[in-house]
Amino acid sequence: MKRRTCTKSGFLPLCPDWNRTWYTANPDLTQCFQNTVLVWVPCIYLWLLAPFYCLHLYCHDRGHIQMSCLCSAKMVLGFLLASFGFVEFFYILLERSQDIQHHMVFLLSPIIRSMTVILAMCIIQLERIRGCRSSIFLFLFWVLAVVCALVPLRAKIQLAMDEGIASDIVRYLAFFSYFTIQLAQLFLCCFADQPPEGKTISEKNPCPVKDASFLSKILFWWFTGLVVKGYRNPLEAGDLWTLREEDRSQKIISDLEQDWTAECAKLQKQEKALASGVALGSRLPEQAQLLRKLQKEQSSGFFLLRTLARKFGPYFLTGTLCIIFHDAFMFAIPQVLSLLLDFMRDEDAPLWKGYFYATLMFLLSCLQSLFNHQYMYTCFTVGMRVKTAVMGLVYRKSLVINSSARRTCTVGEIVNLVSADTQKLMDFVVYFNAVWLAPIEIALCLFFLWQQLGPSALAGIATVILIFPLNGFIAKKRSKLQEIQMKFMDGRIRLMNEILNGIKILKFYAWEKAFLEQVLGYREKELKALKKSQILYSISIASFNSSSFLIAFAMFGVYVMLDDKNVLDAQKVFVSMALINILKTPLSQLPFAISTTLQVVCLSLRMKEYICFPVLAAGFVLLSQSFLYCLDGEDVVIENGTFSWSAEGPPCLKRISVSVPRGSLVAVVGHVGSGKSSLLSAMLGETEKRSGQVTVKGSVAYVPQQAWIQNATVQDNIIFGREKLKTWYHRVLEACALLPDLDILPAGDATEIGEKGLNLSGGQKQRVSLARAVYRKADVYLLDDPLSAVDAHVGQHIFDKVIGPKGVLRDKTRILVTHGMSFLPQADLILVLVDGEITESGSYQELLSHHGAFADFIHTFASTERKESAIQRAGSRRSNARLSMVDFMPFSRDLSQEQLIGGDTTNTNLQNMEPVSETDQEQVPEDLGKLTEVDKARTGRVRLDMYKKYFKTIGLAIIIPIVFLYAFQQGASLAYNYWLSKWADDPVVNGTQIDTDLKLTVFGALGFVQGVAIFGTTVAISICGIIASRHLHMDLLNNVLHSPMSFFESTPSGNLLNRFAKEIDAIDCMVPEGLKMMLSYVFKLMEVCIIVLMATPFAAVIILPLAFLYAFVQSFYVATSCQLRRLEAVSRSPIYTHFNETVQGASVIRAFGEQSRFILQANERVDFNQTSYFPRFVATRWLAVNLEFVGNGVVLAAAILSVMGKSTLSPGIVGLAVSHSLQVTGILSWIVRSWTDVENNIVSVERVNEYADTPKEASWSIESSSLPQAWPQNGTIEFQDYGLQYRKGLELALKGITLHIHEREKVGIVGRTGAGKSSLALGIFRILEAAKGKIFIDGVDIADIGLHDLRSRITIIPQDPVLFSGSLRMNLDPFDTYTDEEVWSSLELAHLKNFVSNLPDKLNHECTEGGENLSLGQRQLVCLARALLRKTKILVLDEATAAVDLETDTLIQSTIRTQFEDCTVLTIAHRLNTIMDYTRVIVMDRGHISEMDSPANLISQRGQFYRMCREAGLV
Repeated sequence: MKRRTCTKSGFLPLCPDWNRTWYTANPDLTQCFQNTVLVWVPCIYLWLLAPFYCLHLYCHDRGHIQMSCLCSAKMVLGFLLASFGFVEFFYILLERSQDIQHHMVFLLSPIIRSMTVILAMCIIQLERIRGCRSSIFLFLFWVLAVVCALVPLRAKIQLAMDEGIASDIVRYLAFFSYFTIQLAQLFLCCFADQPPEGKTISEKNPCPVKDASFLSKILFWWFTGLVVKGYRNPLEAGDLWTLREEDRSQKIISDLEQDWTAECAKLQKQEKALASGVALGSRLPEQAQLLRKLQKEQSSGFFLLRTLARKFGPYFLTGTLCIIFHDAFMFAIPQVLSLLLDFMRDEDAPLWKGYFYATLMFLLSCLQSLFNHQYMYTCFTVGMRVKTAVMGLVYRKSLVINSSARRTCTVGEIVNLVSADTQKLMDFVVYFNAVWLAPIEIALCLFFLWQQLGPSALAGIATVILIFPLNGFIAKKRSKLQEIQMKFMDGRIRLMNEILNGIKILKFYAWEKAFLEQVLGYREKELKALKKSQILYSISIASFNSSSFLIAFAMFGVYVMLDDKNVLDAQKVFVSMALINILKTPLSQLPFAISTTLQVVCLSLRMKEYICFPVLAAGFVLLSQSFLYCLDGEDVVIENGTFSWSAEGPPCLKRISVSVPRGSLVAVVGHVGSGKSSLLSAMLGETEKRSGQVTVKGSVAYVPQQAWIQNATVQDNIIFGREKLKTWYHRVLEACALLPDLDILPAGDATEIGEKGLNLSGGQKQRVSLARAVYRKADVYLLDDPLSAVDAHVGQHIFDKVIGPKGVLRDKTRILVTHGMSFLPQADLILVLVDGEITESGSYQELLSHHGAFADFIHTFASTERKESAIQRAGSRRSNARLSMVDFMPFSRDLSQEQLIGGDTTNTNLQNMEPVSETDQEQVPEDLGKLTEVDKARTGRVRLDMYKKYFKTIGLAIIIPIVFLYAFQQGASLAYNYWLSKWADDPVVNGTQIDTDLKLTVFGALGFVQGVAIFGTTVAISICGIIASRHLHMDLLNNVLHSPMSFFESTPSGNLLNRFAKEIDAIDCMVPEGLKMMLSYVFKLMEVCIIVLMATPFAAVIILPLAFLYAFVQSFYVATSCQLRRLEAVSRSPIYTHFNETVQGASVIRAFGEQSRFILQANERVDFNQTSYFPRFVATRWLAVNLEFVGNGVVLAAAILSVMGKSTLSPGIVGLAVSHSLQVTGILSWIVRSWTDVENNIVSVERVNEYADTPKEASWSIESSSLPQAWPQNGTIEFQDYGLQYRKGLELALKGITLHIHEREKVGIVGRTGAGKSSLALGIFRILEAAKGKIFIDGVDIADIGLHDLRSRITIIPQDPVLFSGSLRMNLDPFDTYTDEEVWSSLELAHLKNFVSNLPDKLNHECTEGGENLSLGQRQLVCLARALLRKTKILVLDEATAAVDLETDTLIQSTIRTQFEDCTVLTIAHRLNTIMDYTRVIVMDRGHISEMDSPANLISQRGQFYRMCREAGLV
């Protein structure tokens, strides 16, 4: 055969010969084209882009890679390819030497090819030197080379078949070898090289994406290992990869902080410059405008967004590039469909064209999938980093925020910033591109529709324009309803938080029902708003899902009505339908993208507001390490200082001048609310300084008034981030009287302390807090009433061993706020504070000789108080605990008796501490020292029971009609689509189609029916969801409130709040949403399969295996995804717990200078959470990419089978089948995604249901009980052989107590720590049930009556003065059972009347969370007023006057004596002097009554009570 030669000059026309290539049954390209263009395309690609790529490699050095086998193989193959070119060059030169000028091209091509391969080899070496392990650049080059070689390959095979291979065997062998080596190079390019030198990974479980090749990255195959592992066994935290360096908090935040600081500095600089410019009178309007713009920008959130964009923008742009490519391929597909339908119509068209179009559609679909998922992966990665960054900024801010700013934002709001709001930022990252891309996509769709249908496309635009405002209006209405819903939800969560914090008080007062009603009130309003919102949403969904029908109906209707000659053929109909389906995506995304963007602007304002809150002034307190700074050896100097809690508020301290000599002990005294704690805060720099100067020399240690305890071990709390020095540590424990407590604690100092120290008594917490300060070896000690919560002998011990002139801190500067009189004589300086001013100062003797207010005060109390009793006045100050545990059982893990009432703090006397007996020690449980139960992740797939429970709650009667509605809706859809295909196939008679009006009417009616059905199904499912969530929330609330106290001890409040907030929210919205989507897509998929099978029944052969493959991939995914979601949920709680803890203890953390350690801990927790979040979103991409290839297989099958059946199939049915099969990829991934969403969120049902099986208390009221209304009338209490234990298997805490208390008797209960004092009270209130024996009150066995019947008829004044947010009246009388007069009289008796009547709102004064806006003493008095209001015949007093000064204390004691004169009073005495006039004293010892008689008789017996009185200095 004669070779095709080129033009005389040696070059050829570069165009192929179309008659040979396209318009033929056997297509081919000219020899010239094959030898030139096809050879040159890959070469041009490489030579053009190589300089840029080399520059990129030069700028990004990742280290040096050693020569590996992979690299050697590439070099060898490259060398072979290059030598082939040169051999071919010489071969042609020899063979064609005569007419060489005619074969110039054939000579040039091999040389160009060889030179290009040599360039590729150089690039391989450069990549190795610069540490590039997998090259996308060379991968694309080899792909191009192989694709371009396919045409000559086909030509060569054809030629060999025609002429036989022997005719030119050398050339054939050379070509086939060359092609094989190119394929081998392409194959090798699919693998990644080894890591660079020195960068070998030392991490335990590194992320495989680092080792993945380019191909593995784009197909997410690197993730397969984890999916397989998750399928075999449920994943655990240890199976997850460590975070990549670039995703870690430390890296992200350190970079961001630099940018943020630079931005802030730049802005301030510009402001100053402009402000001075304007001030100088330049009066330039543009300058003023610029200044205004700057201020506006600063006040707006763009400032924060700009900083984030600068940091994460470049990586995000690579994703944006991917979405642009995705769009290009997406719009190409309908054009190819148009060509395919054209081919079906043309009877003479050769078959190969049909196969060509089918394959092209498949390839375009695959490329579209790849680019889409790369984009999504980039977005989620950026979103994850943004979340880390914002969390880090908020956390760091919470450590430096000043007190006035701290008061304006609650802990809840701060936690909300890092939970819900960061989620919105992540959504924004994903949808941001839609803001500008969606309008472009809509415009392109309309342009292509215009090409198909001409001006009729405008009818489609009109429909879109009509649908838009409707959805906009609905979105606006819904956002308002969501705001209302969120408001009620916030209220409900806030109330739940308070209920959980004050659960002990609710149980003692039997107030659960009142608060239950309040919670349900919020819940009903929340669900009402949700219901309205969901109905509106259903209209929105129905209009959106019917939008493709509405647009088609409008366009086709107008098209056929305009002109009889306008004929709807298959091409017009189905290409238009494909375009309309594309149009739906941007239409749905645009409103969401806009609303997300607006939300983020609002959010960034809030974040900006928080991040730019005023911080503690850095130079406010001069902390000097040098001795030069403070004159005359003074450690703390305040010169004429005026301080306030906020910049605008009234001063809390005025005209303060103090100088504290080094090593001295300064006592600060004054009434409740006189500003003692504020003075210490001023020294710490926690308050706003209005004037004056504060200087503190050296390091500071601080003991706050309310001990702040971390959820960590006792040892961690004391060491507080320092190295453990064994002897010093032991000395500190001994000095702070903690050794006896450690013997009692289950695991000694390795015992975990619960949230807010809830398993320690008030005294223990205070001493741990003090030990933390002492261990620090600081220069200056600021002690805010640390002895208030401990007993007399312990207080004296601590003063002697720690604070006093002989204590371990004797050489340090100590500033001690105290109510204890007996310590004052030993102080070097006493400051007397009255209303924020220092009225007197001097030594004890000096002040007495002044005969001022201080002297009068001392004299008044000196007559009634003895040496030690005054310290006892300090009593047991409340601490933040909800409960406490450890006063008795050396192994009690969940609950200890003594403290349940309020933290009995008669902490063990140092001498009389008895060793724990052998039998006790044997019973130590394995999980020694663990208290709080970590939020555990369940494993495996969600149990079927959960689905059953959820659907059972809804009821079968509603579910079956819903399924029928769905089937009906999809049936209507199938009918109108089939009707369209029939219409398209209608024959054209005289240029028109007949009965177009009828066809249009039927089409419209079917579409309308479908729209109505969609609305029906979505409303029905939403309402079902609300029914289910109402029941589930009610069950959860009842289960939690009916739980015994032990449950709250061992369950962190964070876990419970998480159930009430996140899990209930998921059941409210996410589960019904997932079900809606899943059902609609499952039915849609069935419709598509039916249509494809109708057109080509043979497709079943392909669809069935694909279905199995799909089910296989999906089962792998769901198992892994569910477990990842659980792990992520579990790792989220510790972040919020840590945030919570930090915000509450910020002043302590700052005083000790531990910010960096806490920041590190926060980073670790966030990173730990991201380790499970990262694989979670990659799992979705892995699934989607793999599934979409399955879906694209359906497209290929439908198209190829249609081509094969060309002779029997009409264009209409082919159009219907292929255009529907194009939707399969989307449908498949949505089904799995929605299924996984349902699985993931049904986990919430599982988690909410967890507490149904925990132990519950006895019932609150027993209907059959015939309890008299006025019971108890006398107030007699009788114990008969009563025994009580904390948990089964533990020793009895009370052993065989037999005791009779007469009416109106006043009984004091005393005893060492762990003796069982509080256990008696717990038994009376049935906080713990009897293990044996009975208690009778007025002859009624209390075990036979309901808990509320019992608890509401007796009263306790607990140690913790807990208030709830709400009005003062609500705090006194939540059931509104008393009149205002009765409330006022109780306030008067509690010495609060003056205070309350001076408040602007009187009884309606709003108490903040925990009653923070009242002082501790005032809260204590409110608790007294509660008891006075109830005025029951039995009063239990957990001596609760520790937090008030001596005068108020005396008033309270006298009020109790007079007002409860005709009641039976049981006092758990911490200070013996208060019970010396009681009728009887019971001395408890190790669960037995060791002595019982009147105080005088007991003293005369010289037994245990006498010894206690002697220690307290009362005899």
